[in-house]
Amino acid sequence: MDISNAIAIVSGGASGLGNAVARRVIAEGGRVAILDVNEEQGTNAAAELGNRAIFIQTDVSDEQQVNDAVATAADTFGGVTFCVNCAGILGAGRVLGREGPMPGEYFAKVIQVNLIGTFLLSKAAANQMQNNEPNEEGERGVIVNTASVAAFEGQVGQAAYSASKAGVAGMGLPLAREFSRIGVRVNTVAPGIFLTPMMESMPEHIQDSLASQVPFPSRLGRPEEFADLVVYLYGNVMLNAETIRQDGAIRMQPK
Repeated sequence: MDISNAIAIVSGGASGLGNAVARRVIAEGGRVAILDVNEEQGTNAAAELGNRAIFIQTDVSDEQQVNDAVATAADTFGGVTFCVNCAGILGAGRVLGREGPMPGEYFAKVIQVNLIGTFLLSKAAANQMQNNEPNEEGERGVIVNTASVAAFEGQVGQAAYSASKAGVAGMGLPLAREFSRIGVRVNTVAPGIFLTPMMESMPEHIQDSLASQVPFPSRLGRPEEFADLVVYLYGNVMLNAETIRQDGAIRMQPK
C-alpha cells in the first residue's frame, strides 16, 4: 500500500501516539480522519494538519458513534484504506486497594474502551475497506492496533490495563485470518514507555527513572518513532498478523 494515497482513520489522533501517526500520514501526502473524545484538541489538531484532515468527535466505546464516524470519513474522502487504533485509557489501580476491592465497573470500563473500542473500529473500518478496489497485490486496506508491553509483563496496578491490551494482541491473528479473504491486513504494535502527554505530565525524576530502565536506547520512546513503524506496516505487504514490540528491550518489573 502506498502511504501517499492513504485514507486513514486514527483514533486517539488528537494527541500522543495517534497524533504522531496523523501528522506522518499527512506529511506523506495522505488524508486523515482524527477520531477523539476531546473536541478542543481534536479540532485544533485537524486545523493544524490542513484541508486533508478532518476531526470527528467519537467515543470509541460507543458502537453507533464509531459506525457513524467511519461512514463520515468514507463519505468525505471517498473511502478508507488505513485504520490505526490509538485511543485508550490507563485504568491504573490495585485490585485490592486501600479503599477496598476494585469495582467491577471500573475494570469493565477499561476493557470497553481499550479492547472493545479497538474491535468496534477495526470491524467498521474493515467493513468499509472491503468495498475498495484491490491493488496489484490484492490489498484493500490495512489495520494497525495498539497494544502495550503491559500485555505481556503487567505490573502491580495494571490488571485492567494489561487484560485489555492482551486482548488487543490476541485479537490480531484471528482478525488477520478472517480479513485475508477481503485483502485487509491486521498488525499490532506493543509500545514500551513513550513520551506521550501523560508521561510529560509526570515529574522529571520519574521520567528519568523510567528511561533508565530501558536497556537501549536508554530513553523514552518518541511518538515519531511509533509513527515510523505504523507507516512501515502499511507499506509492507508481507507483514500480517504480527505483534511487534517497540520497547528498547525493556521487560517491565513487578512494580
